[in-house]
Amino acid sequence: MEKELRVIISGGGTGGHIFPAISIANAIKARNPEAKILFVGAQGRMEMQRVPQAGYDIKGLPIQGFDRKNLLKNVKVLFKIWKSQRMAKQIIREFKPMVAVGVGGYASGPTLNKAASMGIPCLIQEQNSYAGVTNKLLAKKAEVICVAYEGMERFFPAEKIIVTGNPVRQQLLECKLTKAEALKSFNLDPQKKTILIVGGSLGARTVNESVLQHLDDIRSSGVQIIWQTGKYYYSEMLKELNNHEQVPTLKPTDFIADMGAAYRAADLVISRAGASSISEFCLLGTPVILVPSPNVAEDHQTKNAMALVNKDAALYVKDVEAREKVIALALQTVNDDARLASLSANILKLALPDSANIIANEVIRLAER
Repeated sequence: MEKELRVIISGGGTGGHIFPAISIANAIKARNPEAKILFVGAQGRMEMQRVPQAGYDIKGLPIQGFDRKNLLKNVKVLFKIWKSQRMAKQIIREFKPMVAVGVGGYASGPTLNKAASMGIPCLIQEQNSYAGVTNKLLAKKAEVICVAYEGMERFFPAEKIIVTGNPVRQQLLECKLTKAEALKSFNLDPQKKTILIVGGSLGARTVNESVLQHLDDIRSSGVQIIWQTGKYYYSEMLKELNNHEQVPTLKPTDFIADMGAAYRAADLVISRAGASSISEFCLLGTPVILVPSPNVAEDHQTKNAMALVNKDAALYVKDVEAREKVIALALQTVNDDARLASLSANILKLALPDSANIIANEVIRLAER
């Protein structure tokens, strides 16, 4: 490429949007080390911390979602959308991108809208099996739409779709630890079965309460559990544990820095059904019980989960039934080696590797035009 490659990547809000965005940026940099990449996110959201930690510049817009419960508050939201549109236009004028990438989340709306109106080619990446509102609105203006699931023609023009899969955190794939080494890093017994419980980047109350309600079962099972509560719930969970007899095999933590080691250590995972997490499980062949969050648009996590469950590649427990059922199912499954092997083999078949590089190639191709 003769000109210096300049790319805007916009979106965020959750790890499920941010991790793929950073992976795409890293893949672009690997192909073109001199590329200039600018992120555009939403002020006060997770991306404003995570993106600089990954080594990239980011600009924040005052954008936020509509309040469906209190309609009067949306007057302020409309003003913020208008202001975000103006700020996005100014950012684009100053940065002069050759291509704009949207990964979903509030900020990608005004950024890609303005980019398209200014003649800049746009690519959007949809992580879920049920398209998000922002990406559905942007689809008409995008030239390429990268998806992780089949059947997305019901949301997007078929001629624009490329099935790429979801980019995942590179450190997960690069983890070289053996299972024994991973267990040792968590001070766990290599002779015991291990369950990893995660609730997404913010934690999950239902999943956490499921643990608290079955402490006796966990204690008597002898199964060891790495329990990521999420920072929001950690102190509350520790207080609850102090009111009960100690469970030596239960290892609560607010945050796991090395998720690669955690996945290697686990025989079975209990998780929400975010698209990025599911892509990680597929690539690693991780047996998993999915507890979809009910607090997401269009119940898309259940749709993500069922795409695996229908191929016998994961187990599934409804959020409303999790407190009663999920720990019992996990303790039963983790001791069934044949079931674990079957789940691992089936989920591996759904993996779409090299997603970040495929998307990066599309970004560069659009820029070169």
